[in-house]
Amino acid sequence: MNHAREGISCDGPAARLLTGKGVGVAVLDTGIYPHEDFKRRITAFQDMVNRRLTAYDDNGHGTHIAAIIGGDGSSSQGMYRGVAPGCNIIAVKVLDHRGNGFASDVLAGLRWIRENRERYGIRIVNISVGSLSRRNMTENSVLVRGVNGAWDDGLVVVVAAGNHGPGRMTVTTPGISRKVITVGCSDDHKEVDVMGSRMVDYSGRGPTMACICKPDIVAPGSGIVSCSNEPGKYFSKSGTSMSTPLVSGAIALLLEKYPQMTNRDVKLRLRERAVDMGLPRNHQGWGRLDVERLVADP
Repeated sequence: MNHAREGISCDGPAARLLTGKGVGVAVLDTGIYPHEDFKRRITAFQDMVNRRLTAYDDNGHGTHIAAIIGGDGSSSQGMYRGVAPGCNIIAVKVLDHRGNGFASDVLAGLRWIRENRERYGIRIVNISVGSLSRRNMTENSVLVRGVNGAWDDGLVVVVAAGNHGPGRMTVTTPGISRKVITVGCSDDHKEVDVMGSRMVDYSGRGPTMACICKPDIVAPGSGIVSCSNEPGKYFSKSGTSMSTPLVSGAIALLLEKYPQMTNRDVKLRLRERAVDMGLPRNHQGWGRLDVERLVADP
């Protein structure tokens, strides 16, 4: 089993026949390096930070995220293959070389995705970005309104819970939105390096300030190996940023099999097919992602 899929049971017969082919996944992050594992499946690139026209990633985070979703493992003989290796990636750079950014750039990226969703077949938006600023922790914040608008347009919006746990009310914005699918880490009991700090029990926990239970679902996020922003290379990263694209990739498989599903259908399916870990609701959500169960016939 390859590292990007470890612990989420997606090598069963139902999942094995699916690749996410034809499903567009937009990734709002630090950009994307045209790694060999993407072949010609980077179908669009938009830079809200430096306004460059050619795909690049001056940090590496966005490439790592995108390949967890859709890398095909070419440079590793299939060892580090993403969950949906046939999907199309639409990369939107909203963070700078340090991985920092402004809400205005994230909102501009969301607006661009909404305007171009039909042109590029975008069904899913992956946002491994978040803020814990108290000013932004209400459902009236511009980031929450932005992701809610994308959801209302019919897009499946998948957002990281953030790495500020284990206290209450530590889910980052825009993951506090009651509409989007918020993803926590299922294996944050392991001590890992997150952004240069050794952390354990870091996955953001609810409830939100509006008393909404969050996250919605959890997936592995510790030591996930994926593409780097150098030719043919891979590296390991940890955090809910890595858990989130596992869920986005699984949804790409689901939408390949059931293209008529709405975002509400997808959310209900995730809830019904998650594996209960026996943890509190504001820690595990509905439970752990199981890709095989998610895409299996009723």
